[in-house]
Amino acid sequence: MLCQFLVLLFYFPLHMARAAEYTAHGIVDFRVSYIDSLDKGYLTSGQGKLGLGDGLHFSVAQIGADLSVSWENGLSAHGVVNAYPKASGDGESTVLGFTEAYLKYRSLPTSSGYRFQTKVGIFYPEISLENNAYAWASKDTLDSSTINTWLGEEIRVLGSEFKVTRLGRMNNNKYDLSLSATAFINNDPAGALLAWHGWTISNRQTLWTEQRAFPWFPARADGQALAGQADKSDPFFELDHRVGFHVRGEWKLRGKGEISAGYYDNRATPYKVIDGQYGWRTRFYHLGARWRFSKNLSLTAQYLSGDTLMQSESQVDVVNNDYASAFVALHYNWQAIVANRKHKSTLRVEDFSVTDNDDTWGDNNNEQGQALTLNHSYRLSKPWFLSAEFTIIDSHRPARYYTAEPVDLIEKQFQLAARYFF
Repeated sequence: MLCQFLVLLFYFPLHMARAAEYTAHGIVDFRVSYIDSLDKGYLTSGQGKLGLGDGLHFSVAQIGADLSVSWENGLSAHGVVNAYPKASGDGESTVLGFTEAYLKYRSLPTSSGYRFQTKVGIFYPEISLENNAYAWASKDTLDSSTINTWLGEEIRVLGSEFKVTRLGRMNNNKYDLSLSATAFINNDPAGALLAWHGWTISNRQTLWTEQRAFPWFPARADGQALAGQADKSDPFFELDHRVGFHVRGEWKLRGKGEISAGYYDNRATPYKVIDGQYGWRTRFYHLGARWRFSKNLSLTAQYLSGDTLMQSESQVDVVNNDYASAFVALHYNWQAIVANRKHKSTLRVEDFSVTDNDDTWGDNNNEQGQALTLNHSYRLSKPWFLSAEFTIIDSHRPARYYTAEPVDLIEKQFQLAARYFF
């Protein structure tokens, strides 16, 4: 079914316009990582906050391709493919698949300075301020913040977005204003992974239709409240055919930065279950800002807070969580003596939490933690970047007691990467 959708996505518009422009961009990310943590990272159902577990790892952290076709009438088709080869140590098995596939139409500005845009297909809601490179990679850090790691893992939609932008340059203003609204399906189990492994940090995105593992906990044992839960979560599954929504507003000052705010609600039925996949009523609001203080110094900040609810088929609360995460990142561009050689440093600090409001035995989702990431990147040539990154995470998570691991844990990760953008 997905293959048929992609064929229509790229070839149907050919009947509507003759001249087409094809583009292909992407990233190949080679890494060496040394991690001081638990034996298993969260990607392999461990309780570690990092993707990989303790030790030295060699990996191709991402192979991503961003493919598009554009026509003169403002219509374009986009497909994003990502591959994650198995890393040495406790890495997942190699996977390959689509992360986004959509049609987009962008109008010319009207005489009063309004531009309209529509999008339909599989895509990320417009939330992340970090993942601004090809294939939803980040330019400034190797691993995303806890907020955007979660978005890459559990938040993706099949739907339609409408966006209107008031262009300041056509109204004698220095700022643009935008408002967008999205209606979607296929995101009903979102919230399960956040509850059961908490906030995490990596660059891993969930592929469309891919299922993801979570740690074992006593409530999943026979006869307990979650005995019927499948072994893996399927974040992009549709359970109840109810339409969710996302709305977002943005104020952008040309040459300086932007401020945005939005609200997401998947409107899932929390007591619906099919094949071990439960509906999770997941809602959150998000705030974001990017600001340039000078030619060299800039800031990125995001805050996300919400709740998620999952119930038994008799409508008794099984998981009822509040959650929040925030980060502030400072970026500094260093101009080296040699022409066209640039250095950039990023310092990111984070605070995150999950509050468990239910009384389900053997399923304590409470969590509190902080993280710090320091990245330095060097542009070796136009497509090649070398990066060194250090991350430290200090977290308190009672659920680690279930697997005889420390409730209070400090994890460290040092990475060296060579990234090729094409």
